[in-house]
Amino acid sequence: MKTKQLKWGFFGLMLAMGTWAMTSCETGSTVSTAKLGKPSLQSFDFSQVNTPYGKLNIADLMLSKSFKAVTFNGGFGFPGGGTVDEDMKSAATAYSNAGAQLGRVLFYDKRMSLNNTVACGSCHHQELAFSDMASLSAGFGGRKTHRNSIAITNPVVFSNLFWDSRANSPMDLSLRPVFDHIEMGMESDEMLETKLAATDFYPALFQAAFGSTEVTRKKVSLAITQFLSSMITKNSRFDVAVARELTSRGMNNGGFNNFNTHFDFDIAAAQFSNFNALEQMGKDLFFSDRARCSRCHTGENLSAPEDPGSGYSGPTIAGTANIGLDRTYADNGKNNGKFRIPSLRNVEITGPYMHDGRFANLDQVIDHYNRGIQPHPHLDKNLMVTGGSAPVRLNLTQEEKDALVAFLRTLTDVSFITDKKFSDPFAN
Repeated sequence: MKTKQLKWGFFGLMLAMGTWAMTSCETGSTVSTAKLGKPSLQSFDFSQVNTPYGKLNIADLMLSKSFKAVTFNGGFGFPGGGTVDEDMKSAATAYSNAGAQLGRVLFYDKRMSLNNTVACGSCHHQELAFSDMASLSAGFGGRKTHRNSIAITNPVVFSNLFWDSRANSPMDLSLRPVFDHIEMGMESDEMLETKLAATDFYPALFQAAFGSTEVTRKKVSLAITQFLSSMITKNSRFDVAVARELTSRGMNNGGFNNFNTHFDFDIAAAQFSNFNALEQMGKDLFFSDRARCSRCHTGENLSAPEDPGSGYSGPTIAGTANIGLDRTYADNGKNNGKFRIPSLRNVEITGPYMHDGRFANLDQVIDHYNRGIQPHPHLDKNLMVTGGSAPVRLNLTQEEKDALVAFLRTLTDVSFITDKKFSDPFAN
């Protein structure tokens, strides 16, 4: 699919002169790529991640339903029947470290924006578990985005990405911000391809990833997809506790490694030896019918299942729910105030919270669910009293609220936010 075309006489002349400058229609400023520098690259293994269960091979992950291929090694499946577009038939489609490395560079390269000022990594910071501390992120030309930048959390196993679940895979997600007129402002496929092809280090990176120096939109998308897919966070204190519990029970932990939508044991009743008393209390509350947290934040990603079955009592639209933030919504999300139920992994460091970043900290989030839910015709039934006549009021004590926050902090994966292979190559 091609975006709108540009006349390239002037830009072609500039490229021929070995320069690239873009004048922002938003700011009137001119920025040269010469000031952006080159990436400093190390050789990384993007195919495996360390977990409390040992090495997890990305190729063994259960992919979201939008991927038709069984494993990465068999090639990526594309939305729409799992076929590869005609112009990609000659390109390498299998997962590779070279492809993920190229995707890493593209993810952090400000050349991906119209005026060389914004990269994907500008709104998704590794130290914040690839979220943004701003309520609404700053896009191209300094304009504010309409929603908070959602954290990147194991995207390869989800088929509902963005707050409104409009993307059904990392491939579908990969270039949407690049061509968004607020976020990064790129105006056409040709502009993107010509701009990258004129950058001295990209031909070698494309050659390594795809066997050809040719730069195409599809290859860019595929490389970013491979990098995003390698982002697996699964090494929190919670994961350590689960691994110990499975070992002590002599249970097969393969299901957990594959991100099944259920646990292999009654996690609510388990006593975790690496948790203190407050964290244990919070874990017990989280998985109880008293606090109701696990009714929506379920499975190993602590998020809504992508395809709820008939026996599931959670959100009626896959992965989204109305959680009573407002009586009247200026932003309806997926209709009637429904927004994606995000993963709670690394939630301690991904504030501010909700789609509009209205809550600055976890205490405010807990207080919302405790006593602040607003009535709404489409409020999720898990947040209503029996019979559906009014929002639930949990009446948690201060100690119980503190305990929930303490448990949520056990979901932080320090190794994920410090792993060099996910870091900014332009800053190293």
